[in-house]
Amino acid sequence: MTSSEVLSMYENIAGMTNHMAAAARMGDWDGLSKLETRCAAESRAISTGVPALSGTQRQRKIDLLKQILANDRAIRDVTEPWMNTIPGMAA
Repeated sequence: MTSSEVLSMYENIAGMTNHMAAAARMGDWDGLSKLETRCAAESRAISTGVPALSGTQRQRKIDLLKQILANDRAIRDVTEPWMNTIPGMAA
């Protein structure tokens, strides 16, 4: 995997998590679920290892990871209170 492919992968994941956060805010649980499946498939490449980046590419990857984490927090802000209303799902 090249450094360009690595950044492209992270950009795709960041975009998907952004769409996931929007779906969660709109209560589109089917859309959220479909995006979650696609995001998981795209993320599997990370577990196989990616080359280390340096310089501006490394900073771009860090920025994308921060965006992904912020999107994840936004999704959890919507879904966790909802899940706590379901018997047996409370954290």
